[in-house]
Amino acid sequence: MPDAQNNTLRIDSRVTLADGNSMPLLGLGTWAAKAGGETRDAVANALETGYRHIDTAKMYGNERDVGEAVRESTVPRAEIFVTTKLWDNDQGYDAALKAFDRSLEELGLDYVDLYLIHWPVQTLRTDSWRALERIKSDGMARSIGVSNFSHIHLQALFSTTDQRPAVNQIELSPFLQQTPISKFCRSHNIQLTGYCPLAKGQRFDDQTLSKIAAQKNKSPAQVMIRWALQKGQAVIPKSSNPRRIGQNADVFDFEISPDQMARLDALDDDYRLCPDPLSMP
Repeated sequence: MPDAQNNTLRIDSRVTLADGNSMPLLGLGTWAAKAGGETRDAVANALETGYRHIDTAKMYGNERDVGEAVRESTVPRAEIFVTTKLWDNDQGYDAALKAFDRSLEELGLDYVDLYLIHWPVQTLRTDSWRALERIKSDGMARSIGVSNFSHIHLQALFSTTDQRPAVNQIELSPFLQQTPISKFCRSHNIQLTGYCPLAKGQRFDDQTLSKIAAQKNKSPAQVMIRWALQKGQAVIPKSSNPRRIGQNADVFDFEISPDQMARLDALDDDYRLCPDPLSMP
């Protein structure tokens, strides 16, 4: 985990995954970014700003544009970490292999850095995981993992395989810290990536958050991103606005003190914006 206490976090800081590969902690999320120029421009702006982690998914409908921006960038491909995901109606062994091939074709890349099962679809997720293992062994995905898996889903998966997910991407913010699954992942060396790290801006007016932001001369969004990074989480705030993309990366010139971190930790009130994976069998 990055040494946040010594302020060594930088825009290009990486974490070493359990499989030995490294993943940049700060990424650009592309959920809800419109296909076409909006996505291409957002990815291009992020890479120019210094981001080196781009997150997409088959379900987002913008893999083609993400891939085009990555290919056209002056940043070498080897420095860019690209994540995409297997959607629910493509799960199962054979279906997942075909879906991955389609995603790779859409992206126009020779490989992806991380391929995730997007949601834990009952009866199919084990076969989907076997497909991901095959994809990794063939060198087409450098790392494999899951998204929206609870500790119950992970424990069930562990009973079927020796190869554990390198990453679990889940909804995380100071207002939704998901302590049981977060602790479980850390104890099993599974890196957490937080999506919706800004709670879609719906809690920016929280008094504690606003006060700490004022003390740091930063925005609530910047404090929320910095909080996640100091917790050792990878974080993928979504934006298509060049100014916001820049602001979301402007979090490496300050630290949140231990006391302030404790106050932010105390904000957890299960404020969830996406479905609860525990409701899925």
